[in-house]
Amino acid sequence: MTGSDAAPVEIDTSRPHPARVYDWWLGGKDNYPVDEELARKILSLDKTAVRGARANRRFMHRAVRAVAEAGIRQFLDIGTGIPTEPNLHQVAQGVAPDSRVVYADNDPIVLRHAQALLHGSAEGSTEYVHADVRDIDTLLERAAESLDFSQPIALSLVALTHYLGDEADGDDVHGLLQKYVAALVPGSYLILSQVTPDLNPEAIAKAAGAFRASGTPFYPRPITEFQRFFEGLELLGPGVIPVTGWRPEAEDVAAQAEGIVPVYAGVAVKR
Repeated sequence: MTGSDAAPVEIDTSRPHPARVYDWWLGGKDNYPVDEELARKILSLDKTAVRGARANRRFMHRAVRAVAEAGIRQFLDIGTGIPTEPNLHQVAQGVAPDSRVVYADNDPIVLRHAQALLHGSAEGSTEYVHADVRDIDTLLERAAESLDFSQPIALSLVALTHYLGDEADGDDVHGLLQKYVAALVPGSYLILSQVTPDLNPEAIAKAAGAFRASGTPFYPRPITEFQRFFEGLELLGPGVIPVTGWRPEAEDVAAQAEGIVPVYAGVAVKR
């Protein structure tokens, strides 16, 4: 896999990492006590956390399947987290076996597990790059070893933007997304989901405080700020909507009865 020859990186188990917290919520085993501690604390403050993580995962499946069925054969998934089946490449290659997928994440444990767990179809390719979303040039350069940026690509950042700030001299998350979209040719897609305070403000405020206290920045955004990520793009129906309502399948309809999920989702195409 791409990045396999990179210098070894130490895994910091003294601080929680969002990918490993998310893994715990999904019932995974690739996390440490510090991640479980934060995951349990947030769950005690926001009862929707596990429901939200699972809803996010199902949204990714539906969105990837939708763009694959629309003809997309290349996927760049940034902030992939710990490989959890079915993963993006399995969904995409289930529709079109020749699909090419590149995963990117900055967590060393993902690098370690990706080589063992991310196996794609014989017709397509599944690669992993160890890079930070903020380092656009490096990430895109490494992704271009496997993907053809002269052809349409689906760019996926599911449950990632709420870890990135707005400050112009910091993460500048909206500017960051604009640069990624600018690197894509017309016919490409953007797949996003983001925690919002709109649907459960008190619990999300407490959860955000717990994340920040642990050293993890966290930025829930209202719908107006989430919609800004899609400026200049054409949203697919049903537009920006709570994650369980984006083209729901039977399992999602059933999950809606469990209660709200304070996460927005959307998919858009670049014309």
